[in-house]
Amino acid sequence: MASEPIQRIAIVGFGEAGGIIGKDLASRGLNISTFDILFHSKEAREAMLAKARESKVHAAETLSDCVRDAQLVISAVTASSALDVAKEASRLLRASQFFLDINSVSPGTKRKMADHFEKTEARFVEAAVMAAVPPQRLKVPMLLGGIHAAELAERMPSIGMNASVASDRIGVASAVKMCRSVVIKGLEALAVESMFAARRHGAEDAVLASLAATFPEMGWKGKLPDYLISRVAEHGKRRAAEMREAAQALRDVGIDPLMAEATAERQDSLVREIAGQNPDSCAGKPFSWRELADALDDASKSSRKT
Repeated sequence: MASEPIQRIAIVGFGEAGGIIGKDLASRGLNISTFDILFHSKEAREAMLAKARESKVHAAETLSDCVRDAQLVISAVTASSALDVAKEASRLLRASQFFLDINSVSPGTKRKMADHFEKTEARFVEAAVMAAVPPQRLKVPMLLGGIHAAELAERMPSIGMNASVASDRIGVASAVKMCRSVVIKGLEALAVESMFAARRHGAEDAVLASLAATFPEMGWKGKLPDYLISRVAEHGKRRAAEMREAAQALRDVGIDPLMAEATAERQDSLVREIAGQNPDSCAGKPFSWRELADALDDASKSSRKT
């Protein structure tokens, strides 16, 4: 017998990923609710509620209200909150409800989430989001894992989502994401360190030309440096947290996470520098890594003089 079409979806966490997914699902005529802890923040509440209204998504005041009638619950919170959200949701969800965790956390953390659902009739599925959400939005590829992964993967195309099954074991999909992140986020951190240093030496054009000659298809003389560095500048705090999850994934299998931990520190370092110097020369413009590097350099020189 065909499964009932998914019409009611709850999004837990209405940040970048949750906001995009919620808005796109609502635009397809689906019934979407969301809950975010910032709905209870005095500073952020009105902006978050306005974002939900603009997205045609119902803003629930509690997690319980958000998930009550949902056929599919998507958790899109921070890495540090993901396990707590799964634990609370496991007490609220009933039989036939899917809980899809799309957060970038270690395989061990995913397995702890699944453990909370062991004694329930709700269906836990892990997901690894395999690309940045903004460019592909609802079509961003996801790898699913767990005993209910195949069933959910079959139903997700009907709501416009792009999912495939990695394994019926929890943790495999996350392992793919974590190991990939060592390279992807590591490349971002390397770009920050290399380009900012090259800029100060007045050597960035020659460095980029050399990289382009060595890796001609990557786009080093085009948009790639801006893209890589913008991901750190705009989302470094979250990406650093994800890299610490990746580091834990490496430790769990006996690999010393030297590169993963260094990547996390470089991501955090740029975020701290931006916050500390508050450069404003890039505001309202397309992102330019050169302008950011110069603004931070100027701000640093100015602070040393005072």
